Amino acid sequence: MMLDADIKAQLGQYLQLLEGDVLLKVSAGRDDVSRDMAALVDELSAMSSNIQVERTQLERTPSFSVNRIGEDTGITFAGIPLGHEFTSLVLALLQVSGRAPKVEQKVIDQIKSIDGTYHFESYISLSCQNCPEVVQGLNLMSVLNPNISHTMIDGGAFKEEVERKDIMAVPTVFLNGETFSSGRMSLEELLAKLGSAPDASEFADKEPYEVLVVGGGPAGASAAIYAARKGIRTGIVAERFGGQVLDTLSIENFISVKHTEGPKFAASLEEHVKEYNIDVMNLQRAKRLEKKDFIEIELENGAVLKGKTVILSTGARWRNIGVPGEDEFKNKGVAYCPHCDGPLFAGKDVAVIGGGNSGVEAAIDLANIVNHVTVLEYNAALKADSVLQERLRSLPNVTVLTNAKTKEITGTDKVNGISYVDLETGDVKHIGLSGVFVQIGLIPNTDWLGDTVERNKFGEIVVDQRGATNVPGVFAAGDCTNSPYKQIIISMGSGATASLSAFDHLIRSKVPVLV
Repeated sequence: MMLDADIKAQLGQYLQLLEGDVLLKVSAGRDDVSRDMAALVDELSAMSSNIQVERTQLERTPSFSVNRIGEDTGITFAGIPLGHEFTSLVLALLQVSGRAPKVEQKVIDQIKSIDGTYHFESYISLSCQNCPEVVQGLNLMSVLNPNISHTMIDGGAFKEEVERKDIMAVPTVFLNGETFSSGRMSLEELLAKLGSAPDASEFADKEPYEVLVVGGGPAGASAAIYAARKGIRTGIVAERFGGQVLDTLSIENFISVKHTEGPKFAASLEEHVKEYNIDVMNLQRAKRLEKKDFIEIELENGAVLKGKTVILSTGARWRNIGVPGEDEFKNKGVAYCPHCDGPLFAGKDVAVIGGGNSGVEAAIDLANIVNHVTVLEYNAALKADSVLQERLRSLPNVTVLTNAKTKEITGTDKVNGISYVDLETGDVKHIGLSGVFVQIGLIPNTDWLGDTVERNKFGEIVVDQRGATNVPGVFAAGDCTNSPYKQIIISMGSGATASLSAFDHLIRSKVPVLV
């Protein structure tokens, strides 16, 4: 039996939703992965009379394709789509069977209108929380457009192929044999990269909003919902809806929810926002803020949005170490997500830069996968919680270096080591390794504001207890502000505070509102 009882019960409920017959074409050898994959496919067939199995020879072994009877849909799984890819398998079965996808009709029309031949290959790891969105997006495109096909390739099952192509980050996508993208991408982003996204002009010449929220993370979603519940004209413009929470693996401190994962949490945020009359403008990056009769937000595409009030909730991003080699070797050995990319370094030596909670947690996780982990901390002692430090130091394949200032990440076509300065002696030392994971905290996404809004020396927007900035009518919330604690639950609370304050500002200013 390939599936445990809980997964099998869950899968059985999904398979009842199949609307037509599905043919799984299986290419299996005699290796362990082939055996397990064949067992999975046979279990699927035994669980539903709508699923048929046919043995064949595909481009990769082990793999299987998901098809309609008499028609190849172009969806292939090279490997076993369990772990984080379990949902990708379920959705592929349902959509190929004829069940309508849960996307807007305009997106379906965009996909169907794509001309040309597109064969995508996505390299993933089953522990990657960022990979399923890419896999599911490409699968959906394959279902809806006969000119598009997609093969998901589990790097753990095809290690030689991954190494031959120097793939050192997941998800990595190839299009017609050439590198297409690396990292998480939503369906909207995939379409935009293909040049089939809606024209940016649709964001121009919109009527002013009572509340315009800039940023689509937890703070922005909370702010938009609280504004919309007041019955006023609300808009939210975001570079990437969900924000950095999309890159968070495990969330265990959101009160009342014992455990969830970042992408799932972000999807819930978006679903909740769409329950209200909120104008959501995704994949749009703010470029400039200016206070005129209205508060104007210029986007990088040239459109200008206007608000009677504005709430800035642009969040934060991973801080770069800023040394030679970091940019050159991104996705070639330099990584920022140990959960996603760690499996690609199985059996190899890696370094983690940063001794705070995120760095130590990364080192602990990596120690279970790689040959050896070296932790480099600039200060004289690690900053992580003591319980994490105790766990770290109990691991036999971890070395901790304090007073270590990273000088350079070295390599040729990919990382081969790291150089650091021993701050106690002044000596420059070098460690040979295959990967470097940077975990040194966050930097606020506020550079675009310039000096229009007061920021502190860290670039954080300065706000008062009501979320107000020094510019009347402009409020801010979440990780982009000088809030001392960067937590999801605190960001959502500050988003609500800023939204309520914006509404009070409209009332006190006697600005007509659409209530």
